[in-house]
Amino acid sequence: MNIPLKRTVGYPVNENFFLFGPRGTGKSSWLAAQFPQSQTLDLLDSDLQIKLMAKPSLLESLIEKGSGTPHQPIIIDEVQKIPSLLDEVHRLIEKKKKYFILTGSSARKLKREGTNLLGGRAITCSMNPFSSLELGNQFDFSRALKSGLLPKAYLGKQHESYLASYVTTYLKEEVQQEGLVRSLEGFTRFLQTASFSQGSLLNKVKVAEESSIGRRAAEGYFEILKDLLLSIELPVFTKRANRKMVKHSKFYFFDTGVFRQLRPRGPLDSDAEINGAAFETLILQDLKAMNDSARHGTKQSEAWNADIYFWQPSQKKEVDFVLYGPKIFTAIEVKATSRLRKEDFSGLNQFHEDYPEAKRILIYTGNKSENHEGISIITAKDWFSLPLHKRL
Repeated sequence: MNIPLKRTVGYPVNENFFLFGPRGTGKSSWLAAQFPQSQTLDLLDSDLQIKLMAKPSLLESLIEKGSGTPHQPIIIDEVQKIPSLLDEVHRLIEKKKKYFILTGSSARKLKREGTNLLGGRAITCSMNPFSSLELGNQFDFSRALKSGLLPKAYLGKQHESYLASYVTTYLKEEVQQEGLVRSLEGFTRFLQTASFSQGSLLNKVKVAEESSIGRRAAEGYFEILKDLLLSIELPVFTKRANRKMVKHSKFYFFDTGVFRQLRPRGPLDSDAEINGAAFETLILQDLKAMNDSARHGTKQSEAWNADIYFWQPSQKKEVDFVLYGPKIFTAIEVKATSRLRKEDFSGLNQFHEDYPEAKRILIYTGNKSENHEGISIITAKDWFSLPLHKRL
């Protein structure tokens, strides 16, 4: 497969910005293509990291002549390695009128050390795995369902070995080397147990018990996943709620392939259960990627600027995703089935009783798209091939 020529990353033009995203999403490659003349300082370079960690004020002397303009911003890769460097970046923005792009695969150190992210002088943007829009006619639903959408996993021939290495790299480099957990063995058990919560209400006490770790440890581990951008926790939609709603958030590992790699399999594990969670994750990935790019994107995509929720009253009926924003209010149900039953519509129908103004979509793995009593039924194949403006 050929690598797509264009990533749909929403970013502000001629402004300073942060670009956060999990490792392996292609931040450095995209920046090199987007800003080919820019100077890049990679803080994964141990010599550079030691030098700037000892004396952040050396940054100014490292800037090449002509760098730091709106068209040639200075790129600092993996800025979370030296949080104190942001004070110097802040000074250079204010006093020298320099322009920067700061990338990171973790916000944990920046948060922990009270860094103010340049006092609002830089906008925060996101880099996600591939989206179906970016891949275009190179998008293969069956492949994406198995490999996920991290670029090297999706485009490579050995996605399973890459994903195994990816998980090990995070355990070794981000968790173990940073001393984020006391027991790597306990954290590994936690990751496997957490994978059973994919697409489900998050019960941290239950995960702690089944991982044989303490409740506080489990809560801390879930925070680590969020800080390393490895997980997504959706809040329940409660605006103008007429019913008693569940209180827990809904949990996902950020990528279908990473979820599959972490999910233990045995004789009692059904393919249908794993594939259902993987399909739901794939839809969420696509929604999040398009939504993040829309925040600083084109007018064509600005309608996607919304928050993503799920909806679930305590009566157990649910809607997988609710997109709510200035120009959008859409409920989406995802079903990994080729034949729909009456009960597959129950969550959307109940949602309609409370929110008749919302659009309703059901995405499934069948072969016929149609409308059914106000619900747009869309096959997975059609969903992933539709242009942006026709998806919602």
